[in-house]
Amino acid sequence: MKIGIDSYCYHRFFGEVYPQQPPPPKRMTLEDFLERAHELGVEGVSLESCFFPDTSPAYLDGVRKQLEPWGVEPVYAWGHPDGLEGGTNPEAFRDMLDNFERAARIGARVMRVVGSSLRFRKQPHEPQIDRLVRLFRETVRTAEACGIRLAVENHIDFTSAEMASLLERVDSPWLGINFDTGNFLRLLDDPVKGMRTLAPRVYATHIKDLKVQRGVPADEWYFFSSTPVGDGLVDNAALFEMLAAVNYRGVLAVEMDFLHPDYGWDEDAAVARSVAELRRLRDACLLKAAPRSDPG
Repeated sequence: MKIGIDSYCYHRFFGEVYPQQPPPPKRMTLEDFLERAHELGVEGVSLESCFFPDTSPAYLDGVRKQLEPWGVEPVYAWGHPDGLEGGTNPEAFRDMLDNFERAARIGARVMRVVGSSLRFRKQPHEPQIDRLVRLFRETVRTAEACGIRLAVENHIDFTSAEMASLLERVDSPWLGINFDTGNFLRLLDDPVKGMRTLAPRVYATHIKDLKVQRGVPADEWYFFSSTPVGDGLVDNAALFEMLAAVNYRGVLAVEMDFLHPDYGWDEDAAVARSVAELRRLRDACLLKAAPRSDPG
């Protein structure tokens, strides 16, 4: 299991500032993010396509060349914020297919995709899933031809049971889940119970931790706001053990969206703390799984 960072942790620094957030102290380029990830010694990065300043082959080749000497595995993350819009946006579908080539250019073996989102959460789910099943059955043929696995994220839209149904109906080894540990909790769906079902189909992750933000209405998505891993409500240790049990070898990518104000809007410090905690949890899993020598 590779410790990693999703570039969305720094969304304010890339220019996406929510109305409830202060502006960042500085701006960040994709190259700045990659250098910071390297400084923190991570083994993987999940790169949000919306923050690529250039998608030309030359630029994407440059990203791959920056990562390769460090041995950092990239996940190409397509679909922020609404992805396929519950299967209703044919233009987004064509764009998703076009992004396979971009994912290949940076050396990604997994592409995170978004089928729906918080924006469509209150619309009937079954019609959305029906449409997405049809689209993903078509998409997996492209995925197989490119040798890139798809990982559809639970994007504050579907429960773990609904995500399992989507994967079962598409029924392809080229489609799995980008398991977001916090987004299930935001639906009051226990991520530990969800992982028991979904662990064998996890191809990528967003490792979030969350705690309640006082003064925010309970029906606001950021009522559960991001914290450094280990400070919140998510039992990430249990999730890691279940991933280790199915021999998961992908990226464990810390992701934060709305950092809890208790942390002073300092995403970089929260990322550094999270990376350290991910290493501790990963190493504890490996130690627990290691065969014990016979004392005799």
